[in-house]
Amino acid sequence: MPADTVAVEPRSTARAWSNPAYVAFWILRVGFVVLPLWMGIDKFTNTLTYWPDYLAPWVVGLLPFTAQTTMYVVGVVEIIAAIGVAIKPRFAAFVVAVWLAGIIVNLVTLSGFYDVALRDVGLLVAALALAALSSEFDRGKVAVRPHR
Repeated sequence: MPADTVAVEPRSTARAWSNPAYVAFWILRVGFVVLPLWMGIDKFTNTLTYWPDYLAPWVVGLLPFTAQTTMYVVGVVEIIAAIGVAIKPRFAAFVVAVWLAGIIVNLVTLSGFYDVALRDVGLLVAALALAALSSEFDRGKVAVRPHR
């Protein structure tokens, strides 16, 4: 921790929330809980889109079950990842980043989804930012700069 910072208990909310890095940590943490949870649940309902259309044929060819069944598995993984970020983002953020890398490979090999793949590159970068911030803020203490 830099010399001009002090560790405080998370209950010192006013000081903690005055730290922009702490605020960024919480924005990313909440985002990586809510959105993967929502997307994971939607894999079972196909409300937002028909998810099997986003699966490259070569992936389906590797698996012993249908594209929709694969999406059910994907949904379960996304729900577990969301729960992981809620409980321990310092570790789960890396799991989310690896998961997103796999999604990117799938989408890049599926013609016509390059825009979605690029969006997922942005999400991967955000997951790595969450992992970096979690190394500081997922320890039970928050670093805040004292007011001068």
